[in-house]
Amino acid sequence: MQNFSASPREMVASFWRNRSLIKSLAEREILGRYRGSFLGIFWSFVNPIFMLLVYTFVFSVIFKARWNAGSDSRTEFAMVLFAGLMVFNFFAEVINRSPSLILNNVNYVTKVVFPLEILPMVAIASALFHLLISLIVWLLAYGLIFGMPHITALMIPIVILPLLLFSIGLSWGFASLGVYLRDLSQFLGVVVTVLMFLSPIFYPISSIPENYQGLLLLNPLTPVIEMTRQVLYMGELPNLSILGLYIGAGVLFAGLGFFWFQKTRKGFADVL
Repeated sequence: MQNFSASPREMVASFWRNRSLIKSLAEREILGRYRGSFLGIFWSFVNPIFMLLVYTFVFSVIFKARWNAGSDSRTEFAMVLFAGLMVFNFFAEVINRSPSLILNNVNYVTKVVFPLEILPMVAIASALFHLLISLIVWLLAYGLIFGMPHITALMIPIVILPLLLFSIGLSWGFASLGVYLRDLSQFLGVVVTVLMFLSPIFYPISSIPENYQGLLLLNPLTPVIEMTRQVLYMGELPNLSILGLYIGAGVLFAGLGFFWFQKTRKGFADVL
């Protein structure tokens, strides 16, 4: 039986060695999602624009919601909300797809020699594309409403990096578990929904009683959502110490996920 290296070095080497294949598969997946539709890939722009308009109307006109009690801005809530949703939607897309990554590509397991470990990387690349489109829409909307975006917006790739590392680690783990536990996708659907309401997307952390704020901070989505708002909307630099610790934890988590995937992939062919 073939042995697969599970070292962090192989994790990076596999990405570099298969970067062209990852790019091709991600492009095929993105284009395939919109193939046959009238607007084609332009739908990737239409969806976030439409959602931003809906959020702005519902929260600023119907609910008259304000993110800060002393704010008179009618659009602030929608912009802050959408910034958090961009992050959550990236995470949700990756996690919801992970359990079926191997199951939907059985031929890669049983009939051809294929680097299965890149499938979560392809899912990450596809989700990053949609995150980028949503970010562009957000920046354009901010520019139209408030003027030039803050220079701190350039920090967004670094802010997103730890979530990317956490997501790829979870994706490797869930892609492997999904082969053996077919109910995992249904379970994760519930978990992701719960996480949406336990993340500071629709409300600021300050609105939570102090006794529960610590629990909210245990959510890995909380720091990146807060830092995304800081650099995009508030024009503030994130806490570099927290960001550094978060990136370090993300690297460790990605390594553990890759290790688990490589050690369990030997049984994929037997199960499938």
